[in-house]
Amino acid sequence: MSWRFLYDTEMAIWDNWLLFRFKANGHLAYLAPTGKGDWRGVMSALLEDARSLDEPFLMLGVCENTLTFLDEAMPGYFYATADRTYTDYIYDRQSLSSLSGKKLQPKRNHANRFEKLYPDYEYLSLTPDIFRECLELETRWSSQKIENSARLSYADERRSMSYVLDNWDNLGGMGGALRVEGRLVAFTFGAPVNYDTFDVCVEKADTEYDGAYAVINREFVRRVPEQYVYINREEDLGIEGLRRAKESYQPVMLLHKYTVMTKHPLGAL
Repeated sequence: MSWRFLYDTEMAIWDNWLLFRFKANGHLAYLAPTGKGDWRGVMSALLEDARSLDEPFLMLGVCENTLTFLDEAMPGYFYATADRTYTDYIYDRQSLSSLSGKKLQPKRNHANRFEKLYPDYEYLSLTPDIFRECLELETRWSSQKIENSARLSYADERRSMSYVLDNWDNLGGMGGALRVEGRLVAFTFGAPVNYDTFDVCVEKADTEYDGAYAVINREFVRRVPEQYVYINREEDLGIEGLRRAKESYQPVMLLHKYTVMTKHPLGAL
C-alpha cells in the first residue's frame, strides 16, 4: 500500500473478497482477489467492472495456485503469461541467518570483513528516532546509483519509503539498522506475508562500508520472529545486477508471477 500514490490503487470488498484495482503504465489492472468462496462469482464481478469502464481485463502478479482456481472456475476463459521480472525470491530463514554452507562462503567472507574492519559496529532496531538518518542514507545510496541506466524511479521509491516511515506504528512493520562510529550505514524493514513467510521490503547500505549488505541482511533475519521460516526478498525488476545479488543468496524457491487476460476480451461469460 505504500506505492498506492503511484498506481492510483483502489480497494473494495465484494462478498467477503478483498479486491484491488490500480493503474499500471496507464492501463487499468487488478490484483488477484483475496479471500475464499465463489471464484466464478468474484471473477465475473471483476470482468464486469472492467467492461463497465470500457477497459480490457488485465490481472497482474498472479501466482500459480491462483491460476488453478481461475481455470477450475472458468475453464478456458483466461490465458496467462509468465514475467521473470516480477518473480519473487524465497529463502530459507535459517540459511540467511547463519550464512552456512559452501555456496554462501562469499557472503560469510563479506560479513567477516565488515566485522574485522568495524568491530564496534552496532545493530539497532528501526525506531522513529533514526528515521531521519535512514532517509539521509537513502539519499547517499541513490546518488551512487544515479548513472545506472536501468535504475528504478528513486523519487517514487523514496516517496513510498517515507509513507511507510510516517505511518510506522500503524503498519505493523519491523526493521533494523547498522551504525559504525556514530554513522548509520545500513537499514532494512519488512512485514509478514502470512503465517510462515516474512517479506523484506527495503534494504539499503552504504557501499563504502564493505560487507554492510551481508551483515544487515544476516542480523535482521536473526531477529525476525521464529515462526517465519521463509524470507521473501521480492523481485529483481529485470535489473541484472539485482538479479545476480538475489541469486547469490541461494533462494530455495522462485515464486513466479503471471499476467492474466481473457482469451476473448469482448466475449460473454
